[in-house]
Amino acid sequence: MNFDRTPALVFWETTQACELACRHCRASAMPNPGPGQLTTDEGLALIEKLSHFRASPTERLPVLVLTGGDVLMRPDLFQLVSAARLAGLSVALAPSVTPRLTPTVLTELRNLGVSSISISLDGATPATHQGIRGVAGHFELTLAALRLATDLGFKTQVNTAVMRANTRELAGVAAIVKEVGASAWEVFFLVKVGRGRDQQELSPPENEDVCHFLYDASHYGFAVRTVEAPWYRRVMAERARERVGGLASARALGPLYQELSEELRHRLGPAEKASNSASAGTRDGKGIFFISHDGWAFPAGFLPLRLGNVKEEDPVAIYRDHELLKAIRRAEFSGRCGRCELRDLCGGSRSRAWASFGDPLGQDPACGYVPA
Repeated sequence: MNFDRTPALVFWETTQACELACRHCRASAMPNPGPGQLTTDEGLALIEKLSHFRASPTERLPVLVLTGGDVLMRPDLFQLVSAARLAGLSVALAPSVTPRLTPTVLTELRNLGVSSISISLDGATPATHQGIRGVAGHFELTLAALRLATDLGFKTQVNTAVMRANTRELAGVAAIVKEVGASAWEVFFLVKVGRGRDQQELSPPENEDVCHFLYDASHYGFAVRTVEAPWYRRVMAERARERVGGLASARALGPLYQELSEELRHRLGPAEKASNSASAGTRDGKGIFFISHDGWAFPAGFLPLRLGNVKEEDPVAIYRDHELLKAIRRAEFSGRCGRCELRDLCGGSRSRAWASFGDPLGQDPACGYVPA
């Protein structure tokens, strides 16, 4: 895809309403819809506008990811999914695990053409996951939801947010991803927005250790992707060169990597498959586009800089023509990210640069790589 013209993923935060109160929630979700939430008619108009990303039969449309809050809090969800499918959009869902997530609802969504579903699991033990999610019994409910989605034929993705409270359980989470038959594990590296401001981020050396561990985990039959950690692509490239060329590693990985890697082998045995870590080279504003519950367009969900409102403006024009997004796609960064020879492959987290320095084109402080 040409990311100057079309995003790979459009995330629509359909609502802020959610029955959970997760400690790291980007959306600062609440029990009821927030003010200005797009109506059904406005949502249908948005879907129709998104279909205009394809100006010719040779162009691909983005995948529409319906998220929240909890997308299941939208009473018109089935209508929105049907309209998106009729418009030619592939639809993915990111629901919360609540009593609303029933076999009947999932079956209907599958029948309507929803292709994939992502469910969050933030620890390998009930204490850790439930401590983050804030609901007793939620760990077993989450495992049951993952197994059900897989059994119904969804491409099931496990989402995990990395923070100091759960880092040492990542190998255990990887084992669960394999056990429930998920096709992908998407690992979110914390950005201090929403309620995530109160959580502890990892240091750059620890982030490096986790990324090398994730590359190890990608050899066990499920895809591994990261969010707000585009430097994982650098790690992938380094490890692939070592594997193909037999190069001596210049990496100095720390005890966190050793601990996680050893536990991974203990739980899952020696790796037998090729790495499944393919990445399209996206980043906030380049292949990624986010629309909030009240219609504001952002470069990404973790980068709440308003670009325009889809109630009055064309989302296709916002994505293609906004000067900030064009600068992001041209990799016009400052600091280490601007000097880095890998700025197009990686580019750093624009969300973290903004959260840390107030500059969406600044350097990403979570990456410890020193440019050549």
